[in-house]
Amino acid sequence: MIEFVDVHKSFGPKRVLGGFNLKIEKGETFVIIGQSGIGKTVALRHVAGLLCPDSGNVLVEGVRVNGASAATMRKLRGRMGVLFQSGALINWMTVAENVALPLSEHRRFPKKEIDRLVDEKLDLLELGDAKTKTPSEISGGMKKRVALARVLMSNPAIILYDEPTTGLDPVMSMVISDLIRQMQRDFNVTSLVVTHDMKSAFHVGDRIGMLYGGELVQVGTPDEIMNTENPVVRQFINGDLEGPIRAQ
Repeated sequence: MIEFVDVHKSFGPKRVLGGFNLKIEKGETFVIIGQSGIGKTVALRHVAGLLCPDSGNVLVEGVRVNGASAATMRKLRGRMGVLFQSGALINWMTVAENVALPLSEHRRFPKKEIDRLVDEKLDLLELGDAKTKTPSEISGGMKKRVALARVLMSNPAIILYDEPTTGLDPVMSMVISDLIRQMQRDFNVTSLVVTHDMKSAFHVGDRIGMLYGGELVQVGTPDEIMNTENPVVRQFINGDLEGPIRAQ
C-alpha cells in the first residue's frame, strides 16, 4: 500500500531523511518511533504529497506520489485520511459541522445523507452528546475523536496519524490507541502512525520502525522491538540517559 524507496530529504544543511526505505502492507498498522524533531512527521507528509523527496520515490498503491499530476494526487488523497497532531478542527464550526466538512465542502451528497453519516460516525466514536458543541467546549481527547470521525467520513483506505496521543492523559491515550486498532479491525484500513509514545506504539503497531540518523535502524514486531539488542532502539524505548542518543 505504501512504499518508500531510498528517500532523501534535507532542509538547507539539515539532512532529515537519508536513504529511507519502507514497505507497508495492505491492512497493516506501521508505527514510526523516534525522538522529537527526528523526521517522523516529514516521512508521513511525503505519503500525503505535502512534501517531495530530494531523491528517491514514494509510492501509494503502486502510484508514484512525487511527480504525480494534480488529478492523480486528488484521487490518491481521496483514499487517504490524516489525523493531525492538533486535530485541526475549525473553531467557529460545531462538532457536527467539522465532521461533515469532507462531504459538505465538495457537495458530494445531499444534506440529509450527510447528516445521517455524521450521526453514524459520532455514534461510532461515542460523541453524540457533543454534536452541537464547538471545539472550545470539548476536551483534548474528544477533539482527537472528532478529528477521527471527520477522517472516517470519506471512508479512507489509508489513515495517517501524526502523534495521535500527544497532549493526552494516559487513560485517554489508550482510548485513542484502542480506536486506531478498531479502525483497522472494522474497516481494514492501512495505517501509518508516527509517535514517541511507546505504550501506544506497542499497543497499535503490527510492526514498528525506529527512525534515527535519517533511516530506519530497526524494523520489527512489538516483541522484537521490546527485546531489541540495538543500543539506539533500546535506549529510546527505555528512556535511558546513557547511550548513543544525544539530546537535540
